[in-house]
Amino acid sequence: MYGLTRAATTLIGILVAGFLLWLGTQILPDTRGEYWAALGLVALAGLTMALSQLLGGWTKWGWPRVSGKVFLLGFVPALILGGWVLAAGEPGDGFFARNVGSWSDDIGIGGVVDDLTTVLPAIAFGIGLVFGFTFDTTGPRVRKQAPVATPVAAAAREDGSANDDGASDDRRVRIREGAAGDTQENAPEREPAQRTGEPTKS
Repeated sequence: MYGLTRAATTLIGILVAGFLLWLGTQILPDTRGEYWAALGLVALAGLTMALSQLLGGWTKWGWPRVSGKVFLLGFVPALILGGWVLAAGEPGDGFFARNVGSWSDDIGIGGVVDDLTTVLPAIAFGIGLVFGFTFDTTGPRVRKQAPVATPVAAAAREDGSANDDGASDDRRVRIREGAAGDTQENAPEREPAQRTGEPTKS
């Protein structure tokens, strides 16, 4: 059942992501607004693929939540590095188009940035995919059950042979308390039992 559910959500994710990619191609990125709109649809397609696995029970089912460590150590660097390349490929004479390229040359990464501008849709898709990886699930709630006492433990509690700590608890009442050094010789003699059938003295 788990494999069938995940396969179905994966197929749905592929269809939705494919539609978003096609929709992005319908936008001609001649202006800055159209450029970022098209890349936004591509990033949304990557997010859709990640969420399809999450909804398919890829982790632990349950309600989704954001993993702070994955967000800080995974998504934030991907957003900064990928966003830098996307900004460098912005058309026109905007702020990013005028400055990011020169900044890249100043820090010695101009050639790398120029090479990566040829795969801008893939970078946008990867940013959306990594953002989807920041989501996790809490897992199904499990009710805590009180420990069930075994019959041996219950009987031990009733007769007082063991307490909660598991230690012996002797609660029997002593009939005669004597000194620790008392022996059988110091103990009072028992009266002989009366024989049955012996005539009584008048």
